[in-house]
Amino acid sequence: MIYLTDEEFAAIMTHIKDNYGVNLSKKRSLIEGRLSNHLTALGFDNYKDYFSYAMNDKTGDEMTVLISKLTTNHTYFMREGDHFDFYRETVLPWIDKTLRTRDLRVWSAGCSSGQEPYTLSIITLDYLGANAADWDSTILASDISNKVLLTAREGIYKKEELNGLSERWLKKYFTALDGDRHRVSDVLRSNVTFRNFNLLSPFPFKKPFQVILCRNVMIYFDSPTKEQLIEKFYNALQPGGYLFIGLSESLSGLRHKFKPVRPSIYRKAD
Repeated sequence: MIYLTDEEFAAIMTHIKDNYGVNLSKKRSLIEGRLSNHLTALGFDNYKDYFSYAMNDKTGDEMTVLISKLTTNHTYFMREGDHFDFYRETVLPWIDKTLRTRDLRVWSAGCSSGQEPYTLSIITLDYLGANAADWDSTILASDISNKVLLTAREGIYKKEELNGLSERWLKKYFTALDGDRHRVSDVLRSNVTFRNFNLLSPFPFKKPFQVILCRNVMIYFDSPTKEQLIEKFYNALQPGGYLFIGLSESLSGLRHKFKPVRPSIYRKAD
């Protein structure tokens, strides 16, 4: 085990907080536990030299590796299923009724390895049915980690990761590769666009979203960072648009303009 000095810990913690919003002030042992073997594999015996190496990597790949190792990417299909029920039963009918352009704009912000946006896409395509061809129903999915985005784009998942999906959905939207692995169908893959994106960066979007999901991402942020991001989400939504956060999260105690709909679901005023 390679242990952090106080100076090394402060340097890494400050950089990650200032540039990515992730608060590691109480995660010293986590940094050591998740990075120590990685440093050894690269031939480093201290964090100062490794961090300098990551900072000076002009491709940005090593910093992405560092971020990926320090944030938990745990997700699965139909996670927090109440949200998907609400999306199918309330949000999609609202969009179908009010959106004349038939340009669906749904963003999975912090999509990890792709289960969330693929689930949204399945529900959306199922809802639209025969009318799907008349819509642009592409789901935008973003994450800061290139590693999880690679898995998401490949769209290959173990059978145990698909337990939340019905047999009908499995047959319609997945192809069995062997006894344990399934790949998402070409139709499903083409209906999700994956992008590497830092939520602390300025939002480049020219059109507003009807729905933004940012679930179990802001748990790493402090209150000022959360408030800044929530305001950016609010401004990125069209009037009446919905914001979903994790079931264990809340905007309570934070300054925001959203109207609570139910725990972890918020709406922008019409």
